[in-house]
Amino acid sequence: MFTRYRILAYVTGVLLVALTFGMIGKYVLDMGGAADFTQVVSIAHGWLYVVYLIFAFDLGSKAKWPVKKQLWVLLAGTVPTAAFFVERRISRELEGRFAEEAPAVA
Repeated sequence: MFTRYRILAYVTGVLLVALTFGMIGKYVLDMGGAADFTQVVSIAHGWLYVVYLIFAFDLGSKAKWPVKKQLWVLLAGTVPTAAFFVERRISRELEGRFAEEAPAVA
């Protein structure tokens, strides 16, 4: 569950950054192929963001996060580069929690 959240966080973040560059190319730089690129990336990001929401919600409910933290994690996929920072912070927190809960192997 944790690994699939991390993978989707990175994929969603990369697609959102690519979409941002595509929008800049389309509207600011008036590049010819940017419209097609933007359309493909926006569809991919939209569908994968829905999957990210499901995985993040599942992780948050199992980790028993408060509602504000859950919303913060869920919205990270909507701000370019935010998913990377939020994923890193969540990873550190959960790795520490898993290390505390895991029994020592002799």
